[in-house]
Amino acid sequence: MLKAPYGTENIAACSTRELMATALGVKLAHRQDAFALCSIINAKSGACSEDCRFCTQSVHFSTGTPVYALLDSDEIVAAARQAKENGASRFSLVTSGRGASAREVEELAQRIAAIRGQVDIKVCGSFGILAADQLAVLQGAGMDRYHHNLESSREFFPSMCTTHSFAERLATIRAAQSLGISVCSGGIIGLGEDEADRVSMATTLAELEVDSVPINILIPLPGTPLAALKPLAVEEILRAIAIFRLLLPEVPVRLAAGRESALGDFLSAAFLAGADGMMIGGYLTQQGRTPEQDRQFVSRMQALWTR
Repeated sequence: MLKAPYGTENIAACSTRELMATALGVKLAHRQDAFALCSIINAKSGACSEDCRFCTQSVHFSTGTPVYALLDSDEIVAAARQAKENGASRFSLVTSGRGASAREVEELAQRIAAIRGQVDIKVCGSFGILAADQLAVLQGAGMDRYHHNLESSREFFPSMCTTHSFAERLATIRAAQSLGISVCSGGIIGLGEDEADRVSMATTLAELEVDSVPINILIPLPGTPLAALKPLAVEEILRAIAIFRLLLPEVPVRLAAGRESALGDFLSAAFLAGADGMMIGGYLTQQGRTPEQDRQFVSRMQALWTR
């Protein structure tokens, strides 16, 4: 059995069974039967100036993704109300683009205030690279968590995106933290990185002391440069989840896009490897399972953990 502290050299030498068993023990010790559910809305879609090689919303790739401006308050509030009914404790507005403009920040603040005034749900934002003064406006409207993924490791990031830097992503996270805003940050596995990159990303997130870690599993989508990339083996996915749990023992580790298609019949195994959160109700450009299926799954997992 892997022993604490969970150094990167120890992790690399462990079998998947050892990693999973230890990660589950860490999850139960630090998180008990907690299970975090969140939901998002693609509040502004497509025409993104950035060239992230995994993303269907980039203007650099021909993917057929819908392009539309910021949704109005009524539609966003209705989606937040549905998220609450589905069992989500958090609802995040997500917009495409390098970062919201000054005008968009004001409009987003109006949407956030509308949600907070009408729906009993915590509001998160995911609006790209922002400065502290912009984040402060959103915080004042009722946003208490900012989502900003690292996407991959510091070392691998330049091969995924050339239009902005890893350092800029770190700066946005630190700007949010300087204001006391909670931070949700994780990334995508299966981009062509290796396990050392996953360990590096998890280590950076631990050093940043983020509050929530979403793990996406690449869905190779037509039109993107990664469309022909071979999907990760289930064993690699389970190892990655266990690594994130071991290096981030006290925060929710949420499975997001790709969990259904990449894991299939092994979805339960991911939560025996230390995951304890999910995004429900679909993703930015892809649909997931129904909320009812996910709620039933959560109940079964919590019952299993407490036996």
